Amino acid sequence: MAETIKIKLVKSKIGTLPKQRQNLEALGLKKIGQVVEQKDNPQIRGMIDKVSHLVQVIE
Repeated sequence: MAETIKIKLVKSKIGTLPKQRQNLEALGLKKIGQVVEQKDNPQIRGMIDKVSHLVQVIE
């Protein structure tokens, strides 16, 4: 696995559950189209799984 992973917010967080919004904030995503680079570890992968319908993983 690569050391980092790029994550892009592709859908709005409006109407999502509070826990999902907290996951997006923890990932550093605020605006649609924003791309962040995070370390590739099980914790980050778990957060991505919880909001997989809102984000896109760019590897």
